[in-house]
Amino acid sequence: MGVADIQIIWDLEDEPEGNYRHILDGHDVTIEEVEEVLTNYYSESTTSRSSGQPITFGWTTTGKYLAVVYEHVQDDPLTLYPITAYPTNPPKGKKHGR
Repeated sequence: MGVADIQIIWDLEDEPEGNYRHILDGHDVTIEEVEEVLTNYYSESTTSRSSGQPITFGWTTTGKYLAVVYEHVQDDPLTLYPITAYPTNPPKGKKHGR
């Protein structure tokens, strides 16, 4: 289930080291897709084995299966800072649309 009142923090578009540029320039993922996965799959988050940060996986309406690594900033309101996002293969048996 999605989280309706989630707040997502993005760096400025012209910030060369920011999350906005990192995700758009390097991973063929849009801001909307990242927000869609965080909003719809946040409750299914786990911990990234490589970074130790929270990570969630999910389908976008564009048909991509994404991994989104983020920082949990605060609980009230629920605020997240995406660190990176990238297309990945879904686990076996996890078909589009769940």
